[in-house]
This record gives sequence, C-alpha cells and structure tokens, in this order.
Amino acid sequence: MRHPHPVRVVLRYVVIILAALMFAFPFYFMVVGAFQDNPTNTPDKLLPTSGWTIENFVETNSRIDLLQSLCNSLIFVGGVLLGTVVFGLLAGYAVSCLDFRGRGGVWVLMLLVQMIPFQLLMIPLYVQITRSYGLGDTYIGMILPFLINTTAVFIFAQFFKALPRSIFEAARIDGAGEIRILWTIAIPLVRPALVTAILVTFIGPWNEFLWPFLITKDTSMQPLAVSLANFIASVSTSMANPNGAILAGATVLAFPVIVLFCVFQKYFQTTNIGAATKG
Repeated sequence: MRHPHPVRVVLRYVVIILAALMFAFPFYFMVVGAFQDNPTNTPDKLLPTSGWTIENFVETNSRIDLLQSLCNSLIFVGGVLLGTVVFGLLAGYAVSCLDFRGRGGVWVLMLLVQMIPFQLLMIPLYVQITRSYGLGDTYIGMILPFLINTTAVFIFAQFFKALPRSIFEAARIDGAGEIRILWTIAIPLVRPALVTAILVTFIGPWNEFLWPFLITKDTSMQPLAVSLANFIASVSTSMANPNGAILAGATVLAFPVIVLFCVFQKYFQTTNIGAATKG
C-alpha cells in the first residue's frame, strides 16, 4: 500500500485548517461582538483585551424575554422533531420495506412535494389553520405544518433501502410484526439517518420566524427567532449599542444549534450493516 507524500499530507491539513477558520470566523466575530461594549464592523484585534461586558445580553433581555422566547422555540421545535421522527420513520419504512399497491405513486408524490417551496403554501395554510381549524395563537398551529417532513422521510427511506432484505425476512419468519421489526431491527441500524434527520429538521424550524409570526402576534408565545426579528426591525436602533445587542441575540439563537451538532456529530458515521448477516 502506497503512503501519501508527507508534503501532500501537510498541504491537505493546511487547506482543511484554513477552510475551518474561514467558516468559524463569523461565529467568532458574533460571540466576541456580543461581549464587547462597542463592537465595530471589523475587529481591530483577534482577541480584544478590554471592553468586555454582558450588558448587551442584559439590554436585549430587557426588551425581549430571552428565556421565555427560548422556551417557546424549544416547544415549537420539540413538537416538530417529535412528528418528524415518528411519522418519518413510519413513512420511510413503509415506502422502502413494505409492498403495497400505489407505493411508487406515493414515492413520486413525496418527491413532488419537496419541489414546492413552503412560501407558496404559507397563505393557504395560514387561512386553513387559523380560520378552518381555529388554531391561531396556539403552539399546535405553529407545529402542524411542519409535523411531517418529506426530507426526513426521504432520508429514512434511503437508509432503509440499504439494509439487507434477509434481516427483515428472517424476523418475519420468526413471527415478528412490522412495528417490532422497525423498533428492534431497523432503527438501531439507521442511527446516522436518525441523527441527520433530527439535525436537518432542527435547524429549519429553529430559524423560522415568518410562519410563527403569522400564527401569533402574542409576544409571550413567539419563538426566539421571531422575537429577535421584531427586535432588530423596531427596537435595536434606539439602543446605545445596537450592534452588540443584535449580536447578543444572535449568539443566544445560535448556541443551541452548535451544542446539538457538537453532541451528535460523532454519530455521523456508517453503520456496520454487513455484520448483521452471515455469509
């Protein structure tokens, strides 16, 4: 086996490190600016030695309740994730592992739904949920349009299709039902798909501000992204340090996403599917 030349190895790591620094710099600037008493458009030092303060967070919290808005975001995203995982696993397993009439049509319909931007459906969904269902100013009204995610169904279906059919056939011969096969055999083997679907689904609703704003004007129910959008548009310009306040709010919004990715990034690996079968 030929080993790569040391110079190529060094260049590869240099390129990777530079790319990582380029992607990480906006987050660094956001965090540093959030704790600075007078953040500028371009930092004069990589690590400022003076001017550190938490007043930006205090000022932002005085205009919008960061903790309440954060709890609203967790309720909103938690409901979306629950529906995504439950319905995504069931639908993905059905279209990939079960034989039923119309399965191909369901698959094509799901792909067509992915081609339609959510913004085109927003107005009819708003009328349907608020007037027909009477779910305005409720968490259910915010969660319902995102309860089934076709992207998650597609991810689960593709992973289920990669599993050996002999595993399911052996389980059926032993008398296992489809729900038991899904719970005890299929799901443990597609853990990377589960983590991927959770992260992809989490980022969208967490940053969504237009739909929750349409559903409720009650500030006590609005997620953090909506509260920050209203704050930036109307209140931040009247503050002594508007840039620091905006960066402080953005830091609070980005922190859970970064933590979630750091916790689950180790699961982004290929499962040892081949070990499940003999021969």
